[in-house]
Amino acid sequence: MPLVRFEDMKAEFERVLIKKGCEAEIAELSARIIAETSLDGVYSHGVNRFPRVVDYIDKGYIKLNAKPSKVDGIGAFERWDANLGLGNVTAKLTMDRAIELARSNGIGCVALRNANHWLRGGSYGLQAADAGCIGICWTNTQPNMPAWGAKDRRIGNNPFVVAIPRAEGHVIIDAAMSQFSYGHMEGAKLRGEQLSVPGGYDEAGAISTDPGEISKTWRVLPIGFWKGSALSIVLDLAATVLSGGRSTFRVGQLGGDEYELCQVLIAIDAKSIAGEEFLSKAVNEVLEDIKGSEPVDERQAVRFPGEKGPRLRKQNLEQGIPVDDGVWAKITSL
Repeated sequence: MPLVRFEDMKAEFERVLIKKGCEAEIAELSARIIAETSLDGVYSHGVNRFPRVVDYIDKGYIKLNAKPSKVDGIGAFERWDANLGLGNVTAKLTMDRAIELARSNGIGCVALRNANHWLRGGSYGLQAADAGCIGICWTNTQPNMPAWGAKDRRIGNNPFVVAIPRAEGHVIIDAAMSQFSYGHMEGAKLRGEQLSVPGGYDEAGAISTDPGEISKTWRVLPIGFWKGSALSIVLDLAATVLSGGRSTFRVGQLGGDEYELCQVLIAIDAKSIAGEEFLSKAVNEVLEDIKGSEPVDERQAVRFPGEKGPRLRKQNLEQGIPVDDGVWAKITSL
């Protein structure tokens, strides 16, 4: 795989967005978030996803220069409309608002409707953690997963994010309600790899680790089986009710593409509530205990969520970001 410097990758995303008619300020912000996602090793929702962003721009789903606007609110809760702006830009700006609300109220919650795909949801959890807040956020999706016990897809894999601030590197989980996100499976397919554990069913109805075969059927496995299915449903309902937008069911009525989504972004001012000293001590003693676990395989360390992110970022910043040559050729030709 070719290695691309962070600055060059960001500049290429920015170039394409401006060429498509995006204002320079918005293009820079969107390009930086996508490049940083790739820098952190989440290629499936960074560089690999960019061609689809451009496709959605061309189809008119993404309104390049639209910014989110407040609809109404009460106390520390506000409802906003994304106005179909670039998904990562509208999510970043609304998490900014949630953090601002948390500074005044201890907690801030913004529910967003008419949103485009936010790419890596973890970006906004990390954004909150950088501000000393616990970040909690989730999104609904198009119908891309069967409910437990069903064959046809009627619920979303609705990614859910929780980030805890930590000076030495934030603790973060960014997890779809399916065992593997479609972006992860697409990346594995590009690399010619099998999934590490079964991720769904093939066309013959057999359980499979083949990402290409699973993608054909849309029969992905929910995490925790019936528990992941239930979580998907309640996350969708909460986002829909709070934002006043489209449920996964209603998104599915738009056709095969994914837009007009609902998202919820929450910030809790952990540093102010817990105090910086207690926050640091409480988090670190838990992580140290986990790291002291006896591993099943001595060659593989027991990790906490988000542990490898800073290492991958440092490595990719120094050596360059690995990119599939076909994906990069497509981007540079845009």
